[in-house]
Amino acid sequence: MTTSTAFHGASLELRNLTLAYGPIEVLRNVSLSIEPGTTTCIIGPSGSGKSTLLRGINRLHEPKNGDVLLAGRSVLKDKPDALRLRIGMVFQHFNLFPDHSALENVALAPWKVKGRPKAEAMEIARQRLAEVGLAQRADHRPRDLSGGQQQRVAIARALAMEPEVMLFDEATSALDPELVKGVLTLMAELCQRGMTMVVVTHEMGFARRVADQVVFMDEGEIVEAGTPEQIFERPQSARLQRFLSEVL
Repeated sequence: MTTSTAFHGASLELRNLTLAYGPIEVLRNVSLSIEPGTTTCIIGPSGSGKSTLLRGINRLHEPKNGDVLLAGRSVLKDKPDALRLRIGMVFQHFNLFPDHSALENVALAPWKVKGRPKAEAMEIARQRLAEVGLAQRADHRPRDLSGGQQQRVAIARALAMEPEVMLFDEATSALDPELVKGVLTLMAELCQRGMTMVVVTHEMGFARRVADQVVFMDEGEIVEAGTPEQIFERPQSARLQRFLSEVL
């Protein structure tokens, strides 16, 4: 990875966040504080509300109740598109434009959404691709890249918007096992450079190694939250103890 400037991540706070699909509440009164420049890993069984939580933070699904504060200010009255300039999101599937090169995929948002001059957007894209180790692949289309490389392009695309917070929704779960390590290493480097990150992950080793805070969710609620040592070495609840016995 090239030498890169530090990020200036923002704080993120959730206050009694509730999300529903019709009459069914899938998140209930979730409250969480995330300090700037820290990494929070969210773990838990499938269907526990982890991905829904990220979608609520980024307003891909509008909260029913509660509040989301970015840098101390509520963002629920902001236009969703304006919020997504400040909170980047990397999905399980890469969602790259197949007919555009890696460079064009990364440059599109700064150019079309942020209104940067095209030449400037392309330069930003080159820098971001270099930072994720893909300077030599800038002219390749997605079909000519491995899954791990495509996910790195997706991360570079999110970084090109200069977000204050990055959300990762199981960013490695669609990758072949041998490609997972490279993406996790990149995410750890972003953490070291001061990006505020919220990471939904099944990679317990990554959560233990990188997270400042680990959050265990089940049935739409936060069951336990603490340091990696607290969560993995001294779990308090029977639900977390049972989960860890199955995944470790």
